[in-house]
Amino acid sequence: MCLNRRTGALLWQAGSTWTETEQTHQDNPPCTPSAATDGHRVIAWFGSAGVYCFDLRGRELWHRDLGRQSHVWGYAATPVLDGNLCFVNFGPGERSFLIALDKRTGKTVWQYDVPRYGTGMKWSDLGGKDRAGEPTVAETAGSWATPLIVPAGKQTELVVLFAARVMAFAPKTGALLWTCGGPNIGVYSSPVFGNGIVALNASGTTNTLLAVRPGGRGDVTETHRLWIERPGNSKTCLGAGVIHNGHIYQVNMMGFAECRELQTGRMVWDERLTGTGARNASWSAPVLAGDRLYVPNRNADVFVLRASPRFECLATNSIGGEPMNASLAVSDGEIFIRTDKNLWCIGEQRNKLRSQGTP
Repeated sequence: MCLNRRTGALLWQAGSTWTETEQTHQDNPPCTPSAATDGHRVIAWFGSAGVYCFDLRGRELWHRDLGRQSHVWGYAATPVLDGNLCFVNFGPGERSFLIALDKRTGKTVWQYDVPRYGTGMKWSDLGGKDRAGEPTVAETAGSWATPLIVPAGKQTELVVLFAARVMAFAPKTGALLWTCGGPNIGVYSSPVFGNGIVALNASGTTNTLLAVRPGGRGDVTETHRLWIERPGNSKTCLGAGVIHNGHIYQVNMMGFAECRELQTGRMVWDERLTGTGARNASWSAPVLAGDRLYVPNRNADVFVLRASPRFECLATNSIGGEPMNASLAVSDGEIFIRTDKNLWCIGEQRNKLRSQGTP
């Protein structure tokens, strides 16, 4: 959907045709991934319906059928654009692969097939408990993470999180550069980069946080991994963190915000965020502006925190308690908030809009 950012009016909408029911979780509806744009085209991944590319007037330029996507918890990774390539982390599920498409034509440039993890394994094999009716390890393992382009010396690397491992590829060729062990089997949040370090959060029988330096070759678990922390299931994060001045900030599904030292993983502070309703959990990634963090929860409250080694909540703003899982989007001084039913634009009123009587 394309909206007029000044009025919210719908300008056009375009998409795919898919008549079958896709397997997913009730809290993760279809089309969870965001669209990606380079200012000339918009590319979106619609799961089993494929990848679609439109121009800025809504005209379809190309689409690719990548086959059926199927997982008990659906899919979530957003396409990533870099140069003339579009990267899609297709999965999780029995068919999982990382693919690079030519953004101009949709043709495959390279593809890496992700080995299936956990076939035949039980939760007890990973230190957990087997319960009747639970999904198997293979069914819950996988990656919902969006790939990340990071600088590494004079080159760039495409860093992707998969079950139990971090992997980096050469963006243009798909050559595997390095791997790092340590993450748990369920990769829900995307990696983040700052101060020359990649940090990540993964879950499974226990939650896992770790930090690794890019730029290595081969298995870098012993040489480039800075630290690994396993604080437990209660610390599971769905939203990615944010790095600022040597610290990483993130919010978990229990509604706690935390600050850690980026180099060591040492916890600096861990504070509960209490909003205006009962849904204090957060499925979103914080947004950093200056020294302030904007942190949404599932009740559509937005907390403004100081990005500092000393915890400080500066404000709590609510837009009415609508259910919300999405992260905030920021552009030209305006904040866009997508709830279950509405899209909100928050910003200062412009003089021209006031003269037109626009609310």
